[in-house]
Amino acid sequence: MGFAAAPAFAQIAPVPADGLDLSGSLRLRYETIDGQPRPGFNASDDLLSLRTILGAQYRRGQVRIAAEVYDSRAYLADRGTPVTTGEVNAVELVQAYVAVDTPGAFGPGTSLALQGGRFLLNIGSRRLVAADDYRNTTNSYTGVKADIAARGGFKATLIYVLPQARLPDTIDALLDNRQRIDRESFDQVLWGGTLSRAKAIGPAMAELSFYHLGERDAPGRPTRNRSLNTIGGRIIRDPKAGAVDYEVEAIYQIGHIRNGTAPTAALLDVSASFVHAEIGYSFAGAWKPRLSVEFDRASGDGLGGSFGRFDTLFGMRRADLAPSGLYGAVARANIVTPGLRFEAVPSKTVDWFVTYHPMWLAERTDSFSTSGVRDPTGRSGSFAGHQIDARVRYWLIQDRLRAELDGVWLAKGRFLRDAPNAPKSGNTRYVSTNLTMSF
Repeated sequence: MGFAAAPAFAQIAPVPADGLDLSGSLRLRYETIDGQPRPGFNASDDLLSLRTILGAQYRRGQVRIAAEVYDSRAYLADRGTPVTTGEVNAVELVQAYVAVDTPGAFGPGTSLALQGGRFLLNIGSRRLVAADDYRNTTNSYTGVKADIAARGGFKATLIYVLPQARLPDTIDALLDNRQRIDRESFDQVLWGGTLSRAKAIGPAMAELSFYHLGERDAPGRPTRNRSLNTIGGRIIRDPKAGAVDYEVEAIYQIGHIRNGTAPTAALLDVSASFVHAEIGYSFAGAWKPRLSVEFDRASGDGLGGSFGRFDTLFGMRRADLAPSGLYGAVARANIVTPGLRFEAVPSKTVDWFVTYHPMWLAERTDSFSTSGVRDPTGRSGSFAGHQIDARVRYWLIQDRLRAELDGVWLAKGRFLRDAPNAPKSGNTRYVSTNLTMSF
């Protein structure tokens, strides 16, 4: 449904036959931004990022053993550059697991795959649990996972994992690309799963999901003590030439969260929500053009006694909304945005898309999406601006060397111009160029 391709190494594909498989990639990215919409950062900036991935997998019968290392570094940054652990995580073992595949575990036409160790995850729509491939670093977890396939088109993925805290996380260490082993602990736990059925409603797949995130303070790492129950449902009909496709996903979030990281901060009840809907049509033809109308709404935190800002947990942002990196102002929080998307695959070597999104705040007194721009009085209105986002990818050497160009233009609306802490930097222009070698 217009999604970016899943990361090549997010979940290492099973080796079809016994033996050892080695793989990897090297991605070089240059980003530049003018008119930074987020306060506290350089109005204009540049960033050079390098991500190296090395993976190995060995299969013997039904058993797989895999390991993967990410080395994510950033250059040209200074203390005014929005560099975080989303850009830097040097020499980290993000996957090291053992998996057992059991065809026919519950009878003919069924299967069970059990996995334990450290691994990456892409589940369902990837809006709650994902390994975002645009970002320079990734989300890794330690725990157990079960993938089940049953007769009648039923599939399920169940997890109990400890999300990795990427380290180091101080600005000086990030600017120096220092290496420190990531940590996991029972101070943050994610468990739950997704159940789906193919052709549940005509040709459409139906999906239900539930995830619980439990978080508490750790030594030297104060948190907001999140305890979130996230319940979702999705219906999706995949694109097909000459046919209408659609997707609707609704997610509701309850639980509690502290009103700050201080131990004495008040505990607030959570009531938050997210909705994504789109309908598209794929035209017949060699270019495989597809036009779709989209709508996204993620709740914000209003003036009531409960906490209303939607938490996307470990979900991706690039496929639905906008790039991260130096831009990073638009994600799945306090936003209302209809949109238009046009995408095409002219050949085996080229694909591209362009989107248009006018954007509003769901709650005027909360900060707009992930921009950090806020007017607690609500007097700056609710219109954030117009965003045009485009991407083109081209295989210079098929399956070996690919170039990518991403660009965003944000025409700031009244809110991003007039809010008390809004940067007076004009409209935003963001460009990133990428070159990825796979081997």
